[in-house]
Amino acid sequence: MANTTEGTEAADRLESALTGRIDPHTLDEISALARQVPRAEIGRLVHTSTPLQSAMLFRVLTKAEALDVFEDLPPAYQAELIGNLREPEVADIVEGLDPDDRAELLGELPASVASRLMKGLTADEREMTSAVLGYPKSAIGRYMSPEVLGIHEDWTAAQAMEVVRARIDGPETVYLLPVVGAGRVLRGVISLRNLLAADEDTIVEDMVRDSISTHALSDREEAAREFLSHRLIAMPVTDQEERLVGILTIDDVLDIIDEEDAEDFARGSGTEPLDRSYLSSTIIRLVKSRIVWLLVLAVSAILTVQVLEVYEDRLDQVVVLALFIPLLTGTGGNTGNQAATTVTRALAVGEVRVRDLGRVIWRELRVGAVLGSVLGTLGFVVAGLVYDWAIGLVIGLTLLSVCIMAATVGGLMPIIAKKVGADPAVFSNPFISTFCDATGLILYFTIATTVLGLS
Repeated sequence: MANTTEGTEAADRLESALTGRIDPHTLDEISALARQVPRAEIGRLVHTSTPLQSAMLFRVLTKAEALDVFEDLPPAYQAELIGNLREPEVADIVEGLDPDDRAELLGELPASVASRLMKGLTADEREMTSAVLGYPKSAIGRYMSPEVLGIHEDWTAAQAMEVVRARIDGPETVYLLPVVGAGRVLRGVISLRNLLAADEDTIVEDMVRDSISTHALSDREEAAREFLSHRLIAMPVTDQEERLVGILTIDDVLDIIDEEDAEDFARGSGTEPLDRSYLSSTIIRLVKSRIVWLLVLAVSAILTVQVLEVYEDRLDQVVVLALFIPLLTGTGGNTGNQAATTVTRALAVGEVRVRDLGRVIWRELRVGAVLGSVLGTLGFVVAGLVYDWAIGLVIGLTLLSVCIMAATVGGLMPIIAKKVGADPAVFSNPFISTFCDATGLILYFTIATTVLGLS
């Protein structure tokens, strides 16, 4: 308990030192405090500080500590931090990264800087990094490790183990070993455990089992979701000719899923995702992440104002109708967002595909009808008792109609987005809320006009 308290106090003092004026005396203090702070806390401070402050902290870490902390940072923040580090420090960090992590970093740097860093690598590291950089950012090949140990199907268990021992430090993982045939064509996989348990003379081909693999050009999110759905620890990556080119590991998959989920959550809330932590983002960066969607929503909300203007004479005739507008628009937006969120997730995990559009519409239509019946009955009774039964009927029918419309549109939009190649999250909450507001008001005043005999 005392050690934890001391570490927390040291972290607080270290954070204060980083945010203050930096001079030689401060650097000595930072160095002393950094030795008392747990590595996880060091990582948090680096992530939440400005690149210049982070660079100061990096200079008091050992090479191993600096590399561990650097690997956990988002690529965009890594690129900013590189600009504040000295050339030897940069070379050590870039050399120590795995080829896939190095490729992510180089993709964020200016071409001239990336080229200079590539020249400082060994021939083997440069070749592996270039192989990963050759794939698009959206392809899973950009996130695989080309350092993969392929076991030939004709080898004996003894020969395979000899190769594993000789190359144990190279591959990113050896717990799952791809088995290849002539021309490095993937035949399957074998676990290290089974290889260790096998008789020395057993042929690898007799132990191989079918593998779940992915092509290097496959969409990164789809490949990552498939990886998780099968609860894998590693997955071979092949080219179009089924030749082994790399391996995908659980840490890279989790990074992809975290990034995709953060992006979906941000865009579903009407913002753009931040490429670094909230505390280390500038005010301008935060404003830019929000202003675009606010402008889009402000323009689209004009539709709602125009609808109210069209039906202004109805409101003059029955003023009480205005009291229920927030209830109806809020119900429509919430119903649509619920449906969109559910279908977007189902698309992400592969439970729903584009070809299931008809089934989704039919399902959400029925869900909306049930929800609308419950809410509409409640609205009819409450509004009827408080105001008038004719008003209650208008509210009840409108809630029923709005729920059916909103649920159907909410389920439809993510699939349409997927079909046209857009991000389903972009078409979800903000857009659906605005659409349902305007459409819900049209339904409301149409029903009111019919039931109340307005002109």
